[in-house]
Amino acid sequence: MERRFIITGGGTSGHINPALAIARLLTDHCNAAGDTCRIMFTGRKAGLEGELVPAAGYDFRDVPAQPVPLRPSIKIFPALFAICKGILKCRKLIAGFCPDAVISTGGYVSAPLLYAARHTGVPIIIHESNAFPGRANKQLSKGASLVMTGFPDQEASFPKARCVVYTGNPVRPIMFGNTYESSRAKLNIPDDCKLVFAMGGSLGSATITNFILSCAKDPDFKGVRFVLSVGKHNAVDMTGEDLSDYDISIMNYIDEPNIYMSGSDVCILRAGAVTCAEIAQIGACAVMIPYPYAAHDHQTYNARILSGKGGGVVMSDDDVKAGKLKPVLLELLADKARRLDIRRCAGRLAVPDTGDRIISAIEDVLEQK
Repeated sequence: MERRFIITGGGTSGHINPALAIARLLTDHCNAAGDTCRIMFTGRKAGLEGELVPAAGYDFRDVPAQPVPLRPSIKIFPALFAICKGILKCRKLIAGFCPDAVISTGGYVSAPLLYAARHTGVPIIIHESNAFPGRANKQLSKGASLVMTGFPDQEASFPKARCVVYTGNPVRPIMFGNTYESSRAKLNIPDDCKLVFAMGGSLGSATITNFILSCAKDPDFKGVRFVLSVGKHNAVDMTGEDLSDYDISIMNYIDEPNIYMSGSDVCILRAGAVTCAEIAQIGACAVMIPYPYAAHDHQTYNARILSGKGGGVVMSDDDVKAGKLKPVLLELLADKARRLDIRRCAGRLAVPDTGDRIISAIEDVLEQK
């Protein structure tokens, strides 16, 4: 038997990585059953998905799409025109590819495919990774065969979907099997050295970057090594500073941060849904700084799920800029017992069978087709 799926989702890695994870789950499941699996992705070639999806080896099709403004604006007209063009292209793709279902992980790029699927009667499957549902997934869930959620108790957010199932957020296989000790050995971190890993997500964070640079030069952090991922759009060389005298390693976007997260004494991260799932899976001691411009402030909702169970510390962007993170970080670095407690609490929030839950839910849809 051959299974066919068209998957969409993009804009940031928070939409793309779950889509790629679901694609891998479907491929592995079909192969294990002796079936074949063909997967096509849609999105914007100019977006991050246009880079990451082809790099993962999947067929990628560029589809016109633009975000619709939240408030009435003249910008609504080019946005609607782009979506209409995208719908027409997606209808042709569906007619030629004949998918068993279409799957969305959110972002405005998903709208054309979901509208086209609704018009052609193809089952719609949505995965909503955030604790506060995204606008595209929420609005386009009407009549969806299945909505899978990354956080529990989300049924009320999708009242017109046929079925809502809590699956958790899929994390990449590299996030499994790392320990604090083995990761530090791979990174050549001495036992007497504290390690702080900071990453501002795929788009980078000037707030996190500036804070880590200041810490690396601060004598209060003597004996602490910093590893900073600045993101694709936040290159440190713009500062013009010579940092060779400080114990800091600076990289652009790190696609596989698992070793750094598991080997760090403290991680400083954004609070995207996938990042939160990875924090839980690894059992990292994390300070989460939600992206302040995220739609509906959904990263704060995500972070509070973990912090409410003792699985991390939440601090706003403004608090960091006001200098409130430095004493918090110093306290964590000085308190091993608290770090271990945060790690244990975060680990309890992991959903290790997310993959099985996702495959089971999708199979139920296909059986009803």
